[in-house]
Amino acid sequence: MRTIYIILTNTGTMLTRAIKSVTNAPYNHASISIDEGLKKVFSFGRKQPDNPFNGGFVQEDFIKGTFSWYPETTCAIYKLNIGESEFKKLLRYISVFEKNSSKYFYNFIGLFGVPLNKAIDIPASYFCSQFVAEILRRSGVQLFQKKSSLVTPDDFRNVDNLELIFEGRIYDYPALKGWLNYNPKRYQNFPFRKYVKQQFASERRKYYFRDGFIKPKKILMEQQMRKMKNITEMFDDFK
Repeated sequence: MRTIYIILTNTGTMLTRAIKSVTNAPYNHASISIDEGLKKVFSFGRKQPDNPFNGGFVQEDFIKGTFSWYPETTCAIYKLNIGESEFKKLLRYISVFEKNSSKYFYNFIGLFGVPLNKAIDIPASYFCSQFVAEILRRSGVQLFQKKSSLVTPDDFRNVDNLELIFEGRIYDYPALKGWLNYNPKRYQNFPFRKYVKQQFASERRKYYFRDGFIKPKKILMEQQMRKMKNITEMFDDFK
């Protein structure tokens, strides 16, 4: 037997609060992980933390990805035991998504069909819970008696053979803390979001999201120093 993990999350963004007001569910995003430490987590969601409308297949990154922008994200993590053959199929399907990630899109239209109980399937398009349910179904793990495009994150909370192993702030999850050694709150004091918006506004987009453990203020100061050095050199040329 192999163990995989289903992660339900709530970032607390304006969009998720709006969804929550309609669904009345505690979690509105679903992901799947093939390891307990959440080193390899896959879903359909934002490709860029600052743009909720640019969505598709993503491998979620706890240092540079969307979660790092919302360190108070709450979660429920479930484990699911599956057979060896189902696990191998799951890995193969994930590899297909990884190799063709640019060809997949977020199924925004499909979201409108869920409250109407009308499945809206669009080729190469998924929303988060649809992707998790579908990739499990294709691997031979049938959790639901309805189409994957009607599955919501909250539906996973009612699956009997899913075992809840953690609930709380995602950055407090012991297995994640065991290898991550990263505290996203360190980046909240400096106006990091303003800094990132400046970077996104530039054509080069040199720095993406959070640059590991490099402090944004240090990066910004280095940029300013380089500019000053260039100006000095220009004046030296006229002497």
